[in-house]
Amino acid sequence: VQLQASGGGLVQAGGSLRLSCAATRLSFNNYAVGWFRQAPGKEREFVVAISPSGGSTQLAESAKGRFTISRDNAKNTVYLQMNSLKPEDTAVYFCAANWARTSTNAVVYDYWGQGTQVTVSS
Repeated sequence: VQLQASGGGLVQAGGSLRLSCAATRLSFNNYAVGWFRQAPGKEREFVVAISPSGGSTQLAESAKGRFTISRDNAKNTVYLQMNSLKPEDTAVYFCAANWARTSTNAVVYDYWGQGTQVTVSS
């Protein structure tokens, strides 16, 4: 099983990025997918998650109103659209897959991607 996160980069405050998480060798439509992030010197934190069908999502308070998660199960891919980015959003973003249900708890996720760097300049 492999999760490949991509789409990170350098953007100015107020800008947008779209991250992608592509899965291989996984029955993707049975897995919830979450995005977490980790800034230097900080704990990994939950950002947003989506259910296997895409019918429900969970968002951290910091993401509400700015970030949107979606998925295309035909393409085995989850997308994280990030708008109105702030310097405090700077972190390595990881996607992770968990059987059946979303969770804000990183411990329950079974599979992890390698991370993609997002840097927001002020």
